Amino acid sequence: MPSSHRKIMINRAPVLTLWAAVVAERLGLDRDEALTLGKALSGLTAQAKGVRLGIYEPTPETVSDQRKALQPGEEIHINLMGRSIPAVHTQDGLRAVRQGKPITPASVERYLDSKFGADLEEVRQALTGLAQSLPAADLARQAFRLYEAFRPEVKAGTAGWGAEGELDLVKLVRAAHPA
Repeated sequence: MPSSHRKIMINRAPVLTLWAAVVAERLGLDRDEALTLGKALSGLTAQAKGVRLGIYEPTPETVSDQRKALQPGEEIHINLMGRSIPAVHTQDGLRAVRQGKPITPASVERYLDSKFGADLEEVRQALTGLAQSLPAADLARQAFRLYEAFRPEVKAGTAGWGAEGELDLVKLVRAAHPA
């Protein structure tokens, strides 16, 4: 059980980043690879929601820039939590790509540290427990639905964009160990 019953106030993006990283690691990637995929998945999800809400509009320049970033033979796509994430093989392993460049695991760790602070390891442990409570194949199919069940609640629409909500660690632990 978590050492605290308090709820953590946090934005959804870092929660999704960490959850996706934990899921990717459970599905066989190493921690550094998983961190970059988690960050990319969170960014893709936020961008898609921003487009749905009218906050972002895809432009021809954006599409053109994305096309230029693709180099034949260098990029692969990894399916994680219902998204296809572009990635490249680097000398350090597989890395998700953002704007044509590999994401660095250290930048993702800094991001997570800045968002979760002292709660990061406790949240990581709770999420890892949930990921390990399911067979890998079931986790692969259910990971996004699980996230939707435990993610912080925020107002719908543009009112909730970027807002913090409560992440309940006890709820996470109970999901991993149902009575």
